[in-house]
Amino acid sequence: MNAALRQTLSPTRKPCGSLRVQIAGETCVLRCSGALWLPAHRTLIAADLHLEKGSAFAARGQMLPPYDSRATLDRLEAEIAELDPVRVILLGDSFHDRKAVPRMAVEDRLRLDRLAAGRDWTWLEGNHDREALTASTLGLPGVVLAEMRLGGLRLTHEPEPRTGTDDRQGEVAGHLHPAARVVAYGRGVRRPCFITDGSRLILPAFGAFTGGLDVCDPAIADLFGSEPMAAVLGRDKVHAVSWKTCAEPAGLDRRRSGRFA
Repeated sequence: MNAALRQTLSPTRKPCGSLRVQIAGETCVLRCSGALWLPAHRTLIAADLHLEKGSAFAARGQMLPPYDSRATLDRLEAEIAELDPVRVILLGDSFHDRKAVPRMAVEDRLRLDRLAAGRDWTWLEGNHDREALTASTLGLPGVVLAEMRLGGLRLTHEPEPRTGTDDRQGEVAGHLHPAARVVAYGRGVRRPCFITDGSRLILPAFGAFTGGLDVCDPAIADLFGSEPMAAVLGRDKVHAVSWKTCAEPAGLDRRRSGRFA
């Protein structure tokens, strides 16, 4: 990571293994689970749960184990139990499709109500779940918004393209499922990651059955005017890794995106 980016982010390891950074003047804790914790606002944020993705594939004849929603809710419940947030914000694509909520097991659907009880619970609309969230007959807890602001941050599902010198200051988004390939123990491993340049932050997908898009892909790389930092999720730590370090083990040609050469 270059010195200017390190000064902007001021990354600090927390005892739990999370990484604390500064984004647009806000203290942001990048959790090992892939969730974002805003301590000043006591707010927990997660992106792209894609609940009921397994059952959606099963309906099309592709048999996947039908436990993704339960595994994802287990992780979310663990974060809530540890942090006791007053507010939970889900950054879109919380459900995999418009029929996901009716397909949920009764106990999973009831657990959503229990997790939301006594908290400000906000669903941001994503491209997968807009219809599911706005169906009044489903009775989901909380409120549904297109995007929202919290302190110096603008929370949204899909990051907006850069335009000129506009760096999208304070944007926090999901949608792209960033992942990085790094070398560990003599072999390459591919892991979900946060990615940020100190102005904007993209969260990894939180869901159990979600894939990842390489951080070198132009869809991610072109969002940043200078080399960002990848915060790679390890088993018990979040590792701050430079973008170039992520690119080199994969043998990728950086000319694919034309960025940071």
